[in-house]
Amino acid sequence: MNQKLFSKDFTLVVIGQIISLFGNATIRFALPLYLLNLTGSSALYGAVTACAFVPAILLSPIGGIVADRVNKRNVMVLLDFITAVIILAFSMLMNEVDLILLLTVTLMFLYGIAGAYQPAVQASIPALVMQEHFMAANSIINTISSFSSFIGPVLGGILYSTYGLKPVLWVCTICFMLSAVMEIFIHIPFSREDDRGGIWKTAKADFAESIHFIQKDKPVIGRALLVICGINLFLSAMIIVGMPYLITEVLQLEAGQANQLYGFAEGALAAGGLMGGICAGVFANKLTIKKSGNLVVACAICVFPMGAAQMLFSSGMVNYIVMTVCCFVIMIFSTIFTVQMMSFVQTETPQKLIGKVISVILTVSMCAQPLGNALYGILFEMCRGFEYIVMLFAGFVSLAIAMRTKHIF
Repeated sequence: MNQKLFSKDFTLVVIGQIISLFGNATIRFALPLYLLNLTGSSALYGAVTACAFVPAILLSPIGGIVADRVNKRNVMVLLDFITAVIILAFSMLMNEVDLILLLTVTLMFLYGIAGAYQPAVQASIPALVMQEHFMAANSIINTISSFSSFIGPVLGGILYSTYGLKPVLWVCTICFMLSAVMEIFIHIPFSREDDRGGIWKTAKADFAESIHFIQKDKPVIGRALLVICGINLFLSAMIIVGMPYLITEVLQLEAGQANQLYGFAEGALAAGGLMGGICAGVFANKLTIKKSGNLVVACAICVFPMGAAQMLFSSGMVNYIVMTVCCFVIMIFSTIFTVQMMSFVQTETPQKLIGKVISVILTVSMCAQPLGNALYGILFEMCRGFEYIVMLFAGFVSLAIAMRTKHIF
């Protein structure tokens, strides 16, 4: 293992992540927006995005098991190549088959691949950097993710609004192909573990071992995981469904302008994540896990100005600015919290369990997402004209959950 943080292999991981995550952010921005533009239905949008999360939930634990038993570089290379093929197939079939069905299936594949991909990336960090660099390395990966998510929707929104969906698909295909080629040259130390009697027995035994570790050996991780599920259900899902629906369908902005402004809003979300990642790296030695609950409380409080603005102001642009600024701040605090939690888990988990434990955490935390997406799709549909009620509901419930978080650590 290299003593310095930016070894050749970690640098290649970073560059590959920049390219891959840019493509990922762009395609996951463009396809759901295309669906919303076609239908104008928040309920259908919520249902489709909920379905898209199911494969991610199912494949994330498998991704963790594979990450601990197969060379992590090979996992990243293969999944990036497959993603490029899927996007290329979508571009060829979009005018030939039922578009809503094709969008749903494509998003399910893309989210499923992302669920299997991330455990391999996170599990590679302890193999490439020393323990004293874990916080900085996680901060870099989160910063890259946020930066790519910042650039992806902004450029994707401009491309999509100006030229349509096809050029966006071509750009994303090229990104994933380049990332896969880049990752071929990464060397990640790897030693094969013994199988436990077939893939299903191995998967069952590995999953059970991870659950036991979270429940019995480190129960604080399990309690924090429940809080994350609650925040995903009531806060994250509201932003995921509410932001595109409100900006493109409710705030009465011009159609072309609305799509571009939504791209800028997604970029602001990512910029908040970028700022949070930078803050987590700069203040790594000053951030204590005991005070991490305050970050979740701050996220919940930021929801109330969005609901209040919807209730008090009729101007679409005023509501857009308030929503964008609040979501930017939410992302700063939530990213710092995520970096803290990931570093805590990596520090407290034995090397042989890291991939499996991270995959379980990602899986369980994602379980709430499809339920939340479907819930808020229905709530926004039911509360047409009174969308602020949904936002204030999300704020109050999230604040109640956040207050409990302060006692966990």
